[in-house]
Amino acid sequence: MRVEIRHTADCPNWEQAGRMVRQALIATGHPDVEIGSREIRTPQDAENFPYAGSPTLVLDGVDIFPGAERIVDLACRLYATPNGLAGLPTLDQLTNAIAARRRVDRG
Repeated sequence: MRVEIRHTADCPNWEQAGRMVRQALIATGHPDVEIGSREIRTPQDAENFPYAGSPTLVLDGVDIFPGAERIVDLACRLYATPNGLAGLPTLDQLTNAIAARRRVDRG
């Protein structure tokens, strides 16, 4: 399993996303999973990698919050949370998304 945070340099949420991903991985029983990051610097980068704004959280190459439209703009992403739109999902949403993605992968 590999997690990657795809982000732009100007988006302030990507570093906090990394901390939250670590907490969610621990909560789902995957404390040793590597978390990488990939800076999306150009529209070409955004075309080459699944990207729906910064930060896009990817597990084994798949956005763990599907349904967002892929973009080539170097923009921040908004997530629908119980408290409204936010720059990051909640920790519960993130933990549930990782757990759900792992169930799909196991088939």
